[in-house]
Amino acid sequence: MSDWILPLACVAVLITLGLLALALRRRPAGDGGATMEGFALLAGKLEALAGTQERLAGMTADRLAQQDRLLAERLAATTEALNRGILAQNQRLDTALATQNERLARSLADSAQRTQETAGQIQERLAVIDAARQNMEALGSQVSTLAGILGNKQSRGAFGEMQLRQLIEDRLPPDGFAWQHTLSTGVRCDCLIRLPYPPGPVVVDSKFPLEAWQALRDAEDAPARTVAARQFSADMRRHVDDIARKYLIPGETAEGAILFVPSEAVFAELHTGFAAVVDEAQRRRVYVASPTTLWAMLSAMRALMQDIRMRAQAGRIQEEVGKLMGDIGRLNDRVGKLKGHFAQAQDDIRQIDISTDKILRVGARIEAVEVEEEPAALPAAEGTAQAPVLWPAGGGPGDPPGGP
Repeated sequence: MSDWILPLACVAVLITLGLLALALRRRPAGDGGATMEGFALLAGKLEALAGTQERLAGMTADRLAQQDRLLAERLAATTEALNRGILAQNQRLDTALATQNERLARSLADSAQRTQETAGQIQERLAVIDAARQNMEALGSQVSTLAGILGNKQSRGAFGEMQLRQLIEDRLPPDGFAWQHTLSTGVRCDCLIRLPYPPGPVVVDSKFPLEAWQALRDAEDAPARTVAARQFSADMRRHVDDIARKYLIPGETAEGAILFVPSEAVFAELHTGFAAVVDEAQRRRVYVASPTTLWAMLSAMRALMQDIRMRAQAGRIQEEVGKLMGDIGRLNDRVGKLKGHFAQAQDDIRQIDISTDKILRVGARIEAVEVEEEPAALPAAEGTAQAPVLWPAGGGPGDPPGGP
């Protein structure tokens, strides 16, 4: 409280002096006695103020000394408490640091192991990436070659025809198709699939308009793409019209023809972006086919050819089946005769076994007679002595024992 009393008292004295000086200035010049009294009064007040200020200074000094002592005591207590807290905190920090160091060591060991494993995996993946890069480089070279082929109309036609040739020769028999067949109108088609009526021979064309398609793919902005799309649509319709007009000949070819597209991507984009062109081609009975769809068509055609050939050979098959049934009948008769022969042979063997058993029994009896001691001589009886009979009753020396 004493910290702000002294400044406040000084301010009050200054204000009082200012007011007194202002009052003295406003008084008339002839009022000198009053002015002197005012100065005397002011001097007294200043003396009183000086005494008050001295007392306040003493009180302030005492208060400051007391506050210094209290502050020193508090500072010492706080310092001691802080020292104890810092010591305890240091101990806790040492313990935590040791624990953290142990955990960090384990974590570093685990991280090092994982890093080694990850490095090994990265090496493996880098090897895979390197192999993929080499494959991509090889693919880029092949794509460049393909782009060169597709840029040349003659080479492009040969490429599409080569792919078409591989598909057809793989799925159809050699007599089921013909290359560069000339129709009755003098027009030569890429391939003619020889299907019987109905539906009849089917023409396959491999000259897809890839120039307009390439221009569409190379368009850099929307206006250029719109122009290229219109050009491609017009070229496609023109080519479909040429196929329908040249290759659909009543009585000679089937009612529909196939336009072969040697790319699945082009086929998909054609159906998604130019569905109207595809629909118009189907109305003109020109069917767009990719390698996959043509494979399915050729499989169905192959099954149809096999079915027709089976029907054509049905009479011959029945004749051969009749011959086979005759052979089976003769085989059955011969098996029956063989069974009879086996039965007779079994009976003969049974009779032989019976005779063999009888002979063995007689031989055993003969052997028993030979090993017996010679009997004593019997007295002679009247008449001729009769030798012992070795054969069983009903038999004779010329017959086997026991009958036949």
